[in-house]
Amino acid sequence: MALPVRDQVKYWGIATAVFLIVLWYLGDVILPFVLGGAVAYFLDPIADRLEKMGASRALATAIITIVAVFVFVLLVLLVVPSLIEQSLALFEVIPKAFEDLRAFLTTRFPDLLDSSSTLHKSLQTVGDTIQDKGGELLQAIFTSAMSIINVVMLLVIVPVVAFYLLYDWDNMVAKIDDMLPRDHAPVIRRLAGEIDTTLASFIRGMGTVCLVLGTYYAVTLMLVGLQFGLVVGFIAGALTFIPYVGAFVGGALAIGLGLFQFWGEWVSLGLVAGIFVLGQVIEGNVLTPKLVGSSVGLHPVWLIFALSVFGTLFGFVGMLVAVPVAAALGVVARFLIDNYKDSRLYRGLEQPADKADD
Repeated sequence: MALPVRDQVKYWGIATAVFLIVLWYLGDVILPFVLGGAVAYFLDPIADRLEKMGASRALATAIITIVAVFVFVLLVLLVVPSLIEQSLALFEVIPKAFEDLRAFLTTRFPDLLDSSSTLHKSLQTVGDTIQDKGGELLQAIFTSAMSIINVVMLLVIVPVVAFYLLYDWDNMVAKIDDMLPRDHAPVIRRLAGEIDTTLASFIRGMGTVCLVLGTYYAVTLMLVGLQFGLVVGFIAGALTFIPYVGAFVGGALAIGLGLFQFWGEWVSLGLVAGIFVLGQVIEGNVLTPKLVGSSVGLHPVWLIFALSVFGTLFGFVGMLVAVPVAAALGVVARFLIDNYKDSRLYRGLEQPADKADD
């Protein structure tokens, strides 16, 4: 005989409260384990595919680890220094860009940008503020990040945790399945499968889309000759998980920088704009349908809300778990809505089920 609903709600409520308390107090401590789990979850399908090709789980994990370490070292040596250098240089260039904009507007609209006008003072203030505070802000970001993710966590703990979790992933899933309450195991398995499908579509799919588009934007913008193409491509790729936001922000930033660098060279400006138009065509017609699918179940507004709430409450760790929690809550919400529509509360006492569907 199953436990009464009141007792079940109490126990599940206690489990949720414990989870939130642990997340609140041990956020910095569990951060490398959350990152390692995310990496293992992301790479598990590759390990499964290698196993189907005849490799053992240990060999598959070793192959993935070697390739991942090689790619990571390559990025650290080749990409990260250039990215930091361009980011710092961008903060130095922006004030001059505002000065050029002010000079351009002064030439075209002399009365609008009189030295005593509000717009003139605003542009000068914005440029000076970015120059004075931009470098400090970027340095503070890197400093605070390194205070949370120190070198030991990043280079040792996270890879080790990811390696062991990836190696034992199937065994852990089987043990968790064996611990499910028997009365609710079928429903939990079904909901877990839907959550996994949603997460796989979004995290693995959108992660790959972000990586492909970010690389495409960075490489093509640098080939065109845009000074800060790597930074613009990184920003556009990182924001691609929110539909249209990555292309809009990246395109606006690239075209804005291109206006100051290529003013009068309309072919170069057209190429910059065409890069983002082509990127949107590729994303909408090839990458997203193939890698993500048409039904993910994570609305952009819901995703932004989850990231904001969990980031505010639990910091960086909260932002990491925001997407899985949002996906789980979305699946549970759809499950509850389906059950509500099958209940008498929705259908009424007199209305048969088949008539309610008509």
